[in-house]
Amino acid sequence: MKDEAKSRKSALKEHLKVSILTLRLRPGADLDEAHLSEEFGLSRTPLREVFRQLAGEGYLDLRTNRSARVSEMSYTTLRDFFLAAPMVYGAILRLAALNASNAQINDLKEAQQAFKAALRSGSGEDRALANNRFHDVTGEMSGNVYLLPSFNRLLIDHARIGMTFYRPQTGEMSENLSLASQQHDAIIAAIEARDEATAARLAEDHWNLSRDQIEMFVMPDALDVPMGIPPLSKPA
Repeated sequence: MKDEAKSRKSALKEHLKVSILTLRLRPGADLDEAHLSEEFGLSRTPLREVFRQLAGEGYLDLRTNRSARVSEMSYTTLRDFFLAAPMVYGAILRLAALNASNAQINDLKEAQQAFKAALRSGSGEDRALANNRFHDVTGEMSGNVYLLPSFNRLLIDHARIGMTFYRPQTGEMSENLSLASQQHDAIIAAIEARDEATAARLAEDHWNLSRDQIEMFVMPDALDVPMGIPPLSKPA
């Protein structure tokens, strides 16, 4: 019975993660606890345990005497994302080049093959999830207990706001997907060569590739923020 309950909790957790990353559950949406309890055969206590785990990872917000909801994506959180993402991604890839094990490098290569397969024949959701897995492996490579939670939180919103990037509507966007795949290959090569400087530079190139399109999708006035440097306030 314990193994069965654990399996149901794992299934619920994976279901919610995928649903949030692919926007099947929209930012700020309330979770239907009664429906989830029935669908996964879980009572309130294990259900809430899963919610607490996901809240700790940044997928959900928990509120007193109210249902759990999907983490918000407000103007403030998006601005914080655009400011923090390039700095954190650069640090992660630099550390990945220093610390990656051979087994992790093989995992990254497998993730890249899955990404390429998703680009060839997968849906927008497939592509976003495959890209998320690729970057998730680089986070594992970094081996930094302080940086990794921030990186994992960024990946949640990167997947959500990047859904438009993986549903290209123009020829230029399709070309960018091909370039993103090429950059993944270059990242793997830099990590395998233990070249931290190149890995950090590739993080910047990779970020800049999708940034403009994501900004146009999520903000009417795109942020003009240099790589990792907050904008200076204008004099009064």
